[in-house]
Amino acid sequence: MNITKLVNETGCFDLQFRRDVRHKRTGTPIYYCWKAQFVIVGSLDKEDLLRQIQNTLGCGRIHYITGTQLRYSVQDINSLYNVIVPFFRKYQLSGNKKHDFELWAEAIKILFQNKGKSISQWSKEPFQRLIDIQKAMQKYKAKKLPGLKWISIAESIVATLNEA
Repeated sequence: MNITKLVNETGCFDLQFRRDVRHKRTGTPIYYCWKAQFVIVGSLDKEDLLRQIQNTLGCGRIHYITGTQLRYSVQDINSLYNVIVPFFRKYQLSGNKKHDFELWAEAIKILFQNKGKSISQWSKEPFQRLIDIQKAMQKYKAKKLPGLKWISIAESIVATLNEA
């Protein structure tokens, strides 16, 4: 099993600034946060392979996303920082996926260092760096996203943060 080969073909290093509406809370408040994940998508016949990867890495979950597709993902920041990043530092990716990973790994370090902090507690420099990383990652994506949906909100938030 060659995990790096599969990731070069169908893996994704994802970084998003997201909006979350809490419908079950009074006034349905809106929250914004940074989310990162590592994903491999495959057809149902790849389930054994995805389970092998999950067992090898010791983290992540497998979900059925359609009648014919599976999705292995790691979203926990501790697993991303302590397992996924070191794995791909040891077993190097190639081409655009390598460049995408390097940017993403830098973002994971920033997110790990700021875990548990609300956005208002962040200092300006790492928050701005995540915005820059998210924009830079777009050129390495196989599927170009139609703009960075909430990035203008992130840019307005960074203007309110304190210097380090």
